This record gives sequence, structure tokens and C-alpha cells, in this order.
Amino acid sequence: MREPISGDARLALDLALTLRHDGSGGVHDDLTDPAGLTAWVRAHPEVLPDAARFTADGARLAAVRTLRAAVRALFARAVRPGEPSPADAARAMPLPEALRRLNEAAARTPTVPVLDWPEDGGPALRRQPAGGAGDLTAALAQAVAAFLASPDRDRLRACHAPRCVRYFLKEHPRQEWCTPSCGNRARVARHHRRHRATA
Repeated sequence: MREPISGDARLALDLALTLRHDGSGGVHDDLTDPAGLTAWVRAHPEVLPDAARFTADGARLAAVRTLRAAVRALFARAVRPGEPSPADAARAMPLPEALRRLNEAAARTPTVPVLDWPEDGGPALRRQPAGGAGDLTAALAQAVAAFLASPDRDRLRACHAPRCVRYFLKEHPRQEWCTPSCGNRARVARHHRRHRATA
């Protein structure tokens, strides 16, 4: 049975997944320049403040990249005793620094609870910046903190298919990889290892 993914969990994962396998054995970074961050934020209008009007600059890019490094370090801790993503195994930010950076970013914009109750649905509580549009890194950090403090954190895994650097939420008990294509790659690699061992 597939479990639903909360908005906070989806946003936290999406931020971590801006680092991904590039298809040729390396890692691709979606946030290499302000245009990449602008595109990424605009792709999340339902969860980020003023996403449609957002335009990144160098300072915002640096802040989000630093936050992402903290998030990936915290994800590496969250998947213990399992292994972290290969992208984080040797170069993760130290845990105390990751916690400090996440908490500092989350504190940049105080939020207030806002109740939404559409005609065709039930009431839902969301958080909104207390004084306007808010700060992007604060919104991201608050979503990450909410995710890491939620039961969804227990479903977080690092994919260990060859060349994959992604984290994912385990949706069923037998799931081992982030996507079916990673599962196929892992099975092919396992087959080749067995074949070489018997040859």
C-alpha cells in the first residue's frame, strides 16, 4: 500500500534531490546558478511563498546550497543504521553544523498558523509568514524540520543502486530503490558480479 507523502516531506526530498545522478557516473546539480534555483522554486508554487514571482540572485543561491548541504547531512543521519547516499558518505557537513544551519535558516521568518477550509473539503492548517512573503531558506528549512520531526522520517532511505545519489521515502515493505530503473540497474550489476565471480 502506497503511503501519502506530506507537503513538507515532498519539499524536503525535492531540495535534497537537486543533486542527482547525471547518467554517466557523475552527479548533476540543478542549483549551479541563479537560473537553476529560479526554475526550481517556480516549479513549487503550491508550497513556496511567491514562487511565481521569485527570481534568484547569487546570495539566495548560496544560502539554499548551504541549506541543501545541511539537509543532506541530516538525511544521512536519518537513514542510520543504513548507509547514506554515496554523494554524502565522505563529504557530509558535520552534524552539529548541519543542525545549526537548519535552525538558523528556519528562524529567519516567523510563521503563523492559517486555517483553510474549502467548500468541498475538510479544514487544513498551513503555516504562513507572519509579515508577508517570507524568506525562501526559512520556508525550506521549516519544511525540512517538520519532515525530520514527523513519522515520515522513518521511511527515508538512501538508494544504493549503482551511481544513484538519491534519497527516497519507502512506500512499501519490499522497496529497496528510489525508482524501478534504479532497481533494474542494481539487478543487472548484481548479475554481472555473480557472472564474473563464477567465470
